[in-house]
Amino acid sequence: MTQQAEPDAMPADDKHDAAPGETPRAPKRVTHADGFGAAFCASMAALCAEAAIGGTAALLVMLSRDHDSLPSGIVVVAGLVVAVALLAVLVSGFVTAVTVMPVLALARRVARRAGRAERWWWTLAAVPLVAAAAVVVFGGVAALGSLSLAPPPAYLLWWGALTVGLSPASLVAGAASRRVRDGRPVRMARRVVRDGLLAWLAVGALGAGAYGTGLVKVYEPPRLEKADLVGVWSDGHGGEVELTSTGTAVAKGLDNYVWDGMGHAQPKDCDGSGKWVPVKREGSVEGVSLTIGSCELARTWSVGGTGKEPRISHEVGKPGSGKHYTLAKVVAHKK
Repeated sequence: MTQQAEPDAMPADDKHDAAPGETPRAPKRVTHADGFGAAFCASMAALCAEAAIGGTAALLVMLSRDHDSLPSGIVVVAGLVVAVALLAVLVSGFVTAVTVMPVLALARRVARRAGRAERWWWTLAAVPLVAAAAVVVFGGVAALGSLSLAPPPAYLLWWGALTVGLSPASLVAGAASRRVRDGRPVRMARRVVRDGLLAWLAVGALGAGAYGTGLVKVYEPPRLEKADLVGVWSDGHGGEVELTSTGTAVAKGLDNYVWDGMGHAQPKDCDGSGKWVPVKREGSVEGVSLTIGSCELARTWSVGGTGKEPRISHEVGKPGSGKHYTLAKVVAHKK
């Protein structure tokens, strides 16, 4: 005869976890807070604050140096600000994911291996290691893309810049993560936004005060006449062009950038004679139109530098690349 199990014979766990008439459920898993979300948000806030402060400082410095004209118009400027802000948020999230969070993981792991409590100096010590790994990975990808390695000082410069840039964000993220694990209130991201905004306003106020009082002056291109352009202009690497008072131009080893089959602008030596004319605007010379027929060079060069040390240059590569080929006027020294 088959023996039937009585209801009281059910396991104790199932009886406690399931109500009468319900199917037994698996025991609930207890999730321990590790501070990942708080650390991620704090790091993004810190990186955005760094970008805003650093970008404002760079803009203030650029205003006093020779630079391309800045965009004008309220709509254009507002659109540019919004685009840069959105880009900063996206980039800060990416940088946090691939560098800051690995820094925290490495610092926590090393501290546990050493049998010590996790402190800020473990985080700070992990930053240079993760920065070096990032330079190796992304530098390798860039080298494969261009089929050439960058000069060694460039990698060292990137490593130093990453170490300096990641340190504040890593420290803030580590502090936020520890506060969560300790069960303390976390307001790190809001504090970073508040303090970053105050620092940004301070930098902007100092810059506005410096330019407003005349302590620092906004750069203006030199006001030249046609006679000021007559003479020899050199790139400092053996390439030069002589502009004569009759409008004749004679080039010797001048770099002429042409597009190759890979979509890059490569320099080729330009030798020969041609013509030049000044490009004027409102009675002032703002550029030089140079044509050398033998090497198919036809470009308009912008005037820059200062009155004592004038320069002419043109952009190299795609529009907005930021790269320029520059010639400086050779000044004959009196004996």
